[in-house]
Amino acid sequence: MAEGGANSTDRLVAVTLDQDSIGYAAPDVEHERRVAIYDLVEENRFAPEGGHEGPFALRISLVDQKLALQIMREGGDEVMTHLLSLSPFRKILKDYFLICESYRNAIKTSSPSQIEAIDMGRRGLHDEGAEVLLERLKGKIAIDHPTSRRLFTLICALSWKG
Repeated sequence: MAEGGANSTDRLVAVTLDQDSIGYAAPDVEHERRVAIYDLVEENRFAPEGGHEGPFALRISLVDQKLALQIMREGGDEVMTHLLSLSPFRKILKDYFLICESYRNAIKTSSPSQIEAIDMGRRGLHDEGAEVLLERLKGKIAIDHPTSRRLFTLICALSWKG
């Protein structure tokens, strides 16, 4: 369902990955990708600038180290393609994966307060990534903060090597 009273057509109803450019990953990584896509499609606000009428489908591919976000109407008519450079996300992703690894290790041996502190750091990095994404899409694709977080989760899943 669209959030915040947004027009119900300002949303994604499908997200697909171009396996030719992105490729398949280990089963646990593929699972994370499927979950991220499900969460994104389940609840989002997504509208390409320019008054295009949705709902929309999104096809993601990798072109020259950039994510190509091909936006189509639900029926398949192409609306636009936006190339999203991954360079601004590299440090955030690196730090995010390191803290996720610390979190997985902490669950085994650390106190609840230590685990909570690590998880707060993880959430902070996730918010930072979502803010960078909002800024990078500004003026091109209108999304809200929760959608930006979900889309950043998908970027993480696409970047994770397992």
